[in-house]
Amino acid sequence: MRILGIDYGDARTGLSVSDQTGLLAGSPSVIEEWNHARLLERLAQYIKEERIEEIVLGYPKNMDGTAGARAQKCEAFAQELEGLTGLPVTLWDERRTTVAAHAILHGNGKKMKKHRRTVDAVAATLILQNYLDWRRTQP
Repeated sequence: MRILGIDYGDARTGLSVSDQTGLLAGSPSVIEEWNHARLLERLAQYIKEERIEEIVLGYPKNMDGTAGARAQKCEAFAQELEGLTGLPVTLWDERRTTVAAHAILHGNGKKMKKHRRTVDAVAATLILQNYLDWRRTQP
């Protein structure tokens, strides 16, 4: 089963796809698209091409656990994706994922201004891997 992890953004959306076993997140990439309708079209095409069966969407809760404006935007985006693809979309708490992505890249000597795309792809990979790890613990 191939699962898609998404770090949704206004300008860039990070993607990561699991291996067939659903154990490892990989194949990080980014879609750069400002137009919401075109982003949905491009995602639907990607999902079809990659034979995705499930979607995990980063859910940016506030640090106190509440859902702010960005989280509400992700809830609406999840509903649109479900309607467009017919696939289940799981909202996954992504608090501190971008911070962790920056730390990983900084630890490897990457300059942040040059690697904004990479941060989004790494964040999507972290979101997906955290979900896959959790999934393995479920009965």
